[in-house]
Amino acid sequence: MTDRQEPARPIRILLADDQPLLRTGFRMVLGAEDDLDIVGEAGDGAEAVDLSRRLLPDVVLMDIRMPRMDGVAATRAIIDARLPVRVLILTTFDLDEYVVGALRAGASGFLAKDVPAEDLVTAIRTVANGEAVVAPRILKRLLDRFAESLPDPSATPPKAIGVLTEREREVLVQVARGLSNAEIARVLTVSETTIKTHVGHVLTKLGLRDRVQAVVLAYEIGLVRPGA
Repeated sequence: MTDRQEPARPIRILLADDQPLLRTGFRMVLGAEDDLDIVGEAGDGAEAVDLSRRLLPDVVLMDIRMPRMDGVAATRAIIDARLPVRVLILTTFDLDEYVVGALRAGASGFLAKDVPAEDLVTAIRTVANGEAVVAPRILKRLLDRFAESLPDPSATPPKAIGVLTEREREVLVQVARGLSNAEIARVLTVSETTIKTHVGHVLTKLGLRDRVQAVVLAYEIGLVRPGA
């Protein structure tokens, strides 16, 4: 008699957007996936925080601009409450200025609202799995916008990264350039497992939650610059 493997639990999702039509659209797209389960909907940030506490979804699909409490404040409240919930933010391109604030607040991802359905589904699965995602064009647009205010990477490295080994610093640079562990392994001619270990050390030493925060930090301190 063979053992039967229990099916994986669906990823539980909370939709947070003040436009009912958009929530309906997301529900239709995500509802077609067997491994995704919409457990609730919130029309504003405050409701998103309340439902996150009560429902404990795996992922909150969060809009930025909402009444009563915006998506950045709601994200911060969810993260500060130490809920086992990850936040994936969707926004329009005219809200670039919110990106850094949302990532600092603890968001695990940032996508444009016009993202293809298959990319949205993949991003939700990625975030639920403990990884982080930022749409490349959003990251490029953000970095281009703030390029003039970024420090010179040729200057003396900030003390913050002084705790890193030379190899860990090289890995951080590659992470900031958007490379995956496999791609970094090829660039540095080491195993993917070794890179995964280095990334873990970088995040721990710098007190960062995930790769997205590592990217933001690397650009903020001038370790890399857009186009470099």
